[in-house]
Amino acid sequence: MFRNLIFDWSGTLVDDLGPVIEATNAVLGRYDLPPYDRERFRRSFRLPYSEFYAEILPDVPLEELEAHFRPAFAAAAAPVTVLPHAREKLEWCATLGIRCFVLTSMDEAAFAHQLDDFGFRHLFEATYAGVLDKREVIHRILETHRLAPIETAFVGDMTHDVETARHGGLASVAVLTGYNHPEILASVKPDLTVADLGALRALMERRHRAAAPVATVGALIEDCHGRVLMVRTHKWNNLWGIPGGKIRRGEASIDALRREIREETSLEIEDIRFLMAQDCIDSPEFMRPEHFLLLNYLARANGTDVMLNGEAEEFRWLTPQQARTLELNRPTRLLLDECLGRNLLEHAPA
Repeated sequence: MFRNLIFDWSGTLVDDLGPVIEATNAVLGRYDLPPYDRERFRRSFRLPYSEFYAEILPDVPLEELEAHFRPAFAAAAAPVTVLPHAREKLEWCATLGIRCFVLTSMDEAAFAHQLDDFGFRHLFEATYAGVLDKREVIHRILETHRLAPIETAFVGDMTHDVETARHGGLASVAVLTGYNHPEILASVKPDLTVADLGALRALMERRHRAAAPVATVGALIEDCHGRVLMVRTHKWNNLWGIPGGKIRRGEASIDALRREIREETSLEIEDIRFLMAQDCIDSPEFMRPEHFLLLNYLARANGTDVMLNGEAEEFRWLTPQQARTLELNRPTRLLLDECLGRNLLEHAPA
């Protein structure tokens, strides 16, 4: 378990994405550029933000852009709020004696105002704001506070935070609550990825208690034409696999399978057959170290109209032979090979 945590601020502890997008669009409007919607912004914005603006407004000095941005941010209609689980996570760290710090690119005055408004100041040993490139100060923070890199993690919501952690020799923890889209974050391969700080706390508590393996269900889903459904997800480092998820306490495995497939694909399934169980222990393919007990099934879909939720980026209906040519995660490849080897895909083309 980490003894020291360095947090990013915006998108990690507080939600200020709304006002930032408003202020960014106000700046762009001054130069007759079209506005960003939330999806495009999360896929485009990056740190250091000087590089972001240099690409879209290469001839405008950064000082001029900041002079437009700051009043627009202050006047934004969208509020700045504490992200869910952030306060609880910090208080939990204080209780356990985990040392906490902030390293943020946010304007120093605005950051100090928020720090006091939200009553967070006493929860941090030190804070560093207004840092354009965090990689330039991460070693100084480690040396000043005598933080052992092996015991320290940097927690942030952007690829720059992951790169900063790597630059400092720290563990990187990516949270999906902020500025970068999950697929963008996955591209830089953080050491851990969590949905939010509540999940990080739960993970650290679990590691502390040496928790039991997590039971999951997943299905290789076949349609009436002998094709199987493959999904590509950031959770498995953008590899292809099958839909599925965790079994809830008190939930039968078949019920969990139907629910997970419905939530992730909108499909209803029938002719469900158990095939195999697999151990997946701290796989480097998964977004964080976990010990999963994978219960794998075969099933038939009642249709082919797939609607993905936020857990996957792409889907394809393919023949089993075509599916084998994809970059599959290892458990899916073992499942598919087992099905083909035992001739279990009834309608698969010869």
